[in-house]
This record gives sequence, structure tokens and C-alpha cells, in this order.
Amino acid sequence: MLHYTRVNDQRSQPSPHRICEIKMELENPDLNSPIEDTTGLKQLVVNYIGNRLEAPEDVTVDMAVQVFAAEFPEFLMAVAEENFLRGYEQALTDVAVVSPAD
Repeated sequence: MLHYTRVNDQRSQPSPHRICEIKMELENPDLNSPIEDTTGLKQLVVNYIGNRLEAPEDVTVDMAVQVFAAEFPEFLMAVAEENFLRGYEQALTDVAVVSPAD
């Protein structure tokens, strides 16, 4: 998930062509969220990750990503590729809507 925040920098003059600046956070705060084992699959995954990493604390989303990347990269690649394609398609749609018709 990407989080966007508006940047309001008074030191520079705003561009007449830009309504606002968008700054993308480089770190997703959701990665530090603990995973609640509310379903059978989550319980299985949380237990496996906790044992695999010998985690003394709660298993986080970041820990799950690390283990999946190491042991099941095909799964993460499929999710990442789908996310990229949907984002690219949305960008093309946004450009078509915003750009004046020729």
C-alpha cells in the first residue's frame, strides 16, 4: 500500500501547472503490523513463520514477506506482477481522462 502526503513547502514557488505536490513514503507502516491469526490459514502461516524465524515477539507482515520471498518467491512475484499491471493500467486510464482529446 502506498501512502501519499501533501507537501506544503513555502520556500519554493509553486508551479502554475501543478495543483499539489505528492510525496511518496518510502516505508509502508503496515509492514510492522502484527498478524492476527483469525483464520486457519493465517494461524498456519503465523505459526510457521514464528518457528522459522524463531520470533520471540508477534509475527509481523514484514516477517511474512521475508519468509515468503525466501521460500515461495513465485507467489510474491505473481502478486507483484498483478499489482504492477493494475497500477500501469490505472495510470493509462488516468492519463486518458486528464489529457485533452486530440
